[in-house]
Amino acid sequence: MNIKIITVGKIKEKYLRMAIDEYSKRLGAYCRLEIIEVKDEKIEERFSDAEKARAVALEGERIARYLKDNEIIAALKITGRQLTSPDFAKKIEHYGLQGKSSLTFVIGGSLGLAPEIEARAHWDLSFSKMTFPHQLFRVMLLEQVYRAFKIIKNETYHK
Repeated sequence: MNIKIITVGKIKEKYLRMAIDEYSKRLGAYCRLEIIEVKDEKIEERFSDAEKARAVALEGERIARYLKDNEIIAALKITGRQLTSPDFAKKIEHYGLQGKSSLTFVIGGSLGLAPEIEARAHWDLSFSKMTFPHQLFRVMLLEQVYRAFKIIKNETYHK
């Protein structure tokens, strides 16, 4: 299976980069992983609704360049469906059994996802009603994808 993560913004913190590299390495045994970082829009601390909409739209255009029609797209949103780790694994396995070999997760910027990107998603996923830093969330997503493959393969997950 191909797993692609499209995310707004770059990881600057070394410790997060190390965690991403570790889970990327682990996932190599289960899938082909691709992480695509698109540029985030810098906006002033205080911004108008129009400035927010413009920034989200520009980030959405950058994300859209990497989306393909033949892949399953999961939008990560605070309002998305929350799943347990076993249910998340079942969802990934379900798509694989359907012959869907490409699953793309989209993490928007701090202002959210463009409506056009949300409309292209096959499902919306939320890890929590809490808000997490985007950089940390990328590590959390990779860990859960790794855990899902361990569950699918009935392998012990060593913490």
